[in-house]
Amino acid sequence: MELGIGIGWRPEIAAEVEALSGIDWVEAVAENLCADHLPDSLVRLRERGVTVVPHGVALGLGGADRPDPDRLAGLAARAELLGAPLVTEHIAFVRAGGPLTASPTLEAGHLLPVPRTWDALDVLCENVRIAQDSLPVPLALENIAALITWPGEELTEGQFLAELVERTGVRLLIDVANLHTNHVNLGQDPAKALDELPVEAIAYVHVAGGVEKNGVWHDTHAHPVSEPVLEVLAELRSRVDPPGVLLERDDAFPPGAELAGELDAIRATLRKAAPSADAGPDRAASRKAVPSADRGPLSSSAPAPASDGSAGTGARTTAPAPAPAPAGTRDRTAVAQTALLSALVAGTPAPEGFDHRRLRVQSRALAAKRADVVAKVAPELPEILGDGYRAAFLAYAGSRPMSGGYRRDALDFAEHMLIAGGPADPVARRRLTYWWQDRSGARPPRRTTRLVRAARAVLVGK
Repeated sequence: MELGIGIGWRPEIAAEVEALSGIDWVEAVAENLCADHLPDSLVRLRERGVTVVPHGVALGLGGADRPDPDRLAGLAARAELLGAPLVTEHIAFVRAGGPLTASPTLEAGHLLPVPRTWDALDVLCENVRIAQDSLPVPLALENIAALITWPGEELTEGQFLAELVERTGVRLLIDVANLHTNHVNLGQDPAKALDELPVEAIAYVHVAGGVEKNGVWHDTHAHPVSEPVLEVLAELRSRVDPPGVLLERDDAFPPGAELAGELDAIRATLRKAAPSADAGPDRAASRKAVPSADRGPLSSSAPAPASDGSAGTGARTTAPAPAPAPAGTRDRTAVAQTALLSALVAGTPAPEGFDHRRLRVQSRALAAKRADVVAKVAPELPEILGDGYRAAFLAYAGSRPMSGGYRRDALDFAEHMLIAGGPADPVARRRLTYWWQDRSGARPPRRTTRLVRAARAVLVGK
């Protein structure tokens, strides 16, 4: 289906998004929506005929474990609540450890790259087919930005994506900002990636801003879209007319007029880069890769769109499911991903073959993101701790990996501070204690509890 020009819907800019003209659709982070109730802003947008696509960030389809059924069910419920024509996720892993490695589960709090190897591809393809079978609408997957690359990779990004599409029929969400990020950070050529991937499988495109610091491009989604990113968008448009293009912004939100200006720049880029044969006003009239009339369902294992353009509820096609990942593949993937994530969030030695400097940059970025997100989900903490919040949280993050979501992380951080006797200011300590008690329903652990826990840990380790 044709989506058109869209923008990422966020609560902080809900009013600005509603006021923008020429918006055909919006994308909302799935995990930020209730499964049975929509924000009033999204209700109003849907009443105006604006399509809403849920964008997941927590499945971790590139991880060694099979997708969590509860997370899949939650994503499916949001798709049905929104009447969405498709759902999207990422080609990434977000957690590691657990039963496959007989170790504690570690949460990255971030999208981390999967190795472009045949082993990782086998695991990813099986996970994707499990997800496709659990969702009521087609699935599209996004390429991610990376600060690090795996040693011993066997495929380029374009080859990896092409093989994924060939095996599963999944659609692609191509983020041109991520292609630019990987060009700066990893030396990967965006044009080569676009040449290798099946552009006819693109469901839509992301465009976002970032910033370069000390030779590293940070995909912040908090800065204006840069000219190099628009140049990658133009490269893509010269190959195919994408069904949809969406502007992402997740932080440092500008006024609505600036968002409108960025959307105008995206429209101008698409117009200028369109091949002369189909540069006219009818975007759907011609496609370089596959004519829209010949595209068929969005996914070979998902229901075809209904004749009225909705997601449809017809029978699934009969494409055979691929064989499960070969024996031992998930175990090998689990060990490798756990070693990497442990080095990034728990300070264990870096796995062999990785760039140690890049790992340190990634580790600091993960800790900084944790501090920023915890400050958003628990704004009382920086308010209570004042200027000392960030330093205290980063010190905590350096020794305490995240094992749950960000709200759990906020509680664990407060508990950690109270056990250590902080904060020094008695008024702040009292406020932090009350805050912790109100949310945990228990008395903050004291020195005795800390000693008992330490003794138990020693005994377990023997």
